[in-house]
Amino acid sequence: MPRDKTAAHEKIVRAAKREFLEKGFKQASMRSIAARVGMSAAGLYRHFADKEALFAALVAPALAAAESWYAAHRAREYARLDQNDLDAMWEEGADAAMMMEAVYPNFDAFKLLICRSEGTRYANYLHELVMLEQKETLSFLDEARKRGYAVNEVREDELHLLLSAYVTALFEVVVHDFAPADAQHYLQTFQSFFYPGWRAILGM
Repeated sequence: MPRDKTAAHEKIVRAAKREFLEKGFKQASMRSIAARVGMSAAGLYRHFADKEALFAALVAPALAAAESWYAAHRAREYARLDQNDLDAMWEEGADAAMMMEAVYPNFDAFKLLICRSEGTRYANYLHELVMLEQKETLSFLDEARKRGYAVNEVREDELHLLLSAYVTALFEVVVHDFAPADAQHYLQTFQSFFYPGWRAILGM
């Protein structure tokens, strides 16, 4: 009778998450993860090809949640642009919503991405997010100009620096393990601090 690997697989995922959260990718080992589960390293490799594949499986929910949320958010932003309702765009507090709707339901996966991924292809995740935000912001500004909005010209290097500071500050709730209620309070302060500056710089 073939063995059902589902239960073992779930145990491996839980053990690997603890291992990576405690030690980071570089210091974690497949042998240690196997020991946590109570199986041999060879048994572990029957589930995951290597340590990189295991880490990738753990962060996949975070990447999927972020991609899905950003796609929906972009659609909402352009709808606000078409409706000539930029005030509503700013007032809806998209960044706080993203953190509570996409990040906090996948908190451990984001913690791995941001704080424990050195040595993996995800080590520059926040920088890649900044680059995506920069590209999307510039495209949005171009579309706003085409629709007749009086948008300020913003240098790309300055925008990059500002976005780097912005994204880093946004994810401090993950770095410092804020509880959801504390994160919501911080994110309200975050918006009060950053949003007026963004509106002044972008002219929107």
